[in-house]
Amino acid sequence: MSVTGAVMVPHPPLIIPDVGKGQEKKIQATIDAYHRAAEKLASWKPETVVVLSPHTVMYADYFHISPGKGAKGSFGNFRAPQVKIEAEYDTEFVRVLCQEAEAREVPAGTLGERDWYLDHGTMIPLWFLNQYYRDYQVVRIGLSGLPFSRHYMLGQCIQKTAELCGRKTAVIGSGDLSHRLKEDGPYGFRKEGPEYDKRIMEVMGKARFDRLFDFSEEFCEKAAECGHRSFVILAGTLDRREVEAEELSHEGTFGVGYGICTYEVKGTGPKRDFLRQYEERVKEEAKSRREEEDAYVRLARQTVEAWVGSRKRTAVPRGLPEEMYQNRAGVFVSLKEEGKLRGCIGTIGPVQGSIAEEIVENAISASTKDPRFHPVEPEELEKLVYSVDVLGEPEEISSIKELDVKRYGVIVTRGRKRGLLLPNLEGVDTVEEQIAIAKRKAGIREEEEDVRLERFEVVRHF
Repeated sequence: MSVTGAVMVPHPPLIIPDVGKGQEKKIQATIDAYHRAAEKLASWKPETVVVLSPHTVMYADYFHISPGKGAKGSFGNFRAPQVKIEAEYDTEFVRVLCQEAEAREVPAGTLGERDWYLDHGTMIPLWFLNQYYRDYQVVRIGLSGLPFSRHYMLGQCIQKTAELCGRKTAVIGSGDLSHRLKEDGPYGFRKEGPEYDKRIMEVMGKARFDRLFDFSEEFCEKAAECGHRSFVILAGTLDRREVEAEELSHEGTFGVGYGICTYEVKGTGPKRDFLRQYEERVKEEAKSRREEEDAYVRLARQTVEAWVGSRKRTAVPRGLPEEMYQNRAGVFVSLKEEGKLRGCIGTIGPVQGSIAEEIVENAISASTKDPRFHPVEPEELEKLVYSVDVLGEPEEISSIKELDVKRYGVIVTRGRKRGLLLPNLEGVDTVEEQIAIAKRKAGIREEEEDVRLERFEVVRHF
């Protein structure tokens, strides 16, 4: 037995009649499609239903799998405590899945439980399913801040676990689409909102799962999507499988996107090995970048590869441009993996004897000492994208009108607290956002106005 099918569904609480109290009729197309999806899932008669939810425990670098024999929950937080859901967990499936994830070096397990009660991202799809079928056990899994490729790998682990346990398994990818579809919606409007919904429905409606990797982290964040990572895990559970995909509905009535699709496995599909294809593409892109990189980026990359690969500190090599030996400046080294920041450490002013030495020190720190991330692992090296920013002299300014988010970086100072943000960063579109982020980095309250502002220009190498 293995994964027999999957469904992509939203989780708006008001879709439950006792919560919506009539409001749910405004998304009747979503309700009708939800019932069709639940009926199809029930027709597969799964022994185990894996629910992927954005609203259970989520960690930056770890997938939480709910432990124990089961859990229950209600819609009390939505003024409908009488609507209750109970789930019996498939403990054997969970045990084997943890082992399989460990074998593939996917950080997943049952540690870190915070709230054992079922979340609404889990309860809503189960509420619909229970109207047609109840003879199943549940595996509930949260998402993480890890790259999309790791989410796909977790999906592959789920598929393998279903085979090892001999379970007929169905997967529910629970997730809303963009929350920024309308000005009068709960989160307002951004142009990325409808763009995301259009793109994701084209991808998921046709099971073109290879394109899930083409969504940048910044784009997803601007769109305020909820379920992209759920959908990537779902895709991984169908790796190398031919599926019959059906798009059932898409609505954005309340300013939040609700999309429903079903996927029924029809046999093997060797050419649908999308993670392998993606990793091959990443390697080719890395090879092309190396052929085009300048001396600044090459030194940063070689430093990280030597330190992470064999704990060897790179000596400043010969043959660099003369200014890298003669000049001193503050330098930031940034690492990205699959479009997501993986490390960034730098110096506002020069600390080392030359720009080259500054790059070496900060490249090692960016890969091993950024407190926001665990140290870079050797297997990540081929996926990393590097940039090096050489800072000009800061100059004090008296007004934010003297800033330009694309041209100038900003330094915000209050007392001993000092925060810096580089210019022209993807996802930072306004001076106000730039200052707010710099304040957070410094530990300065956003509403605090008694601050000193400085601006600086950079020469960016990438």
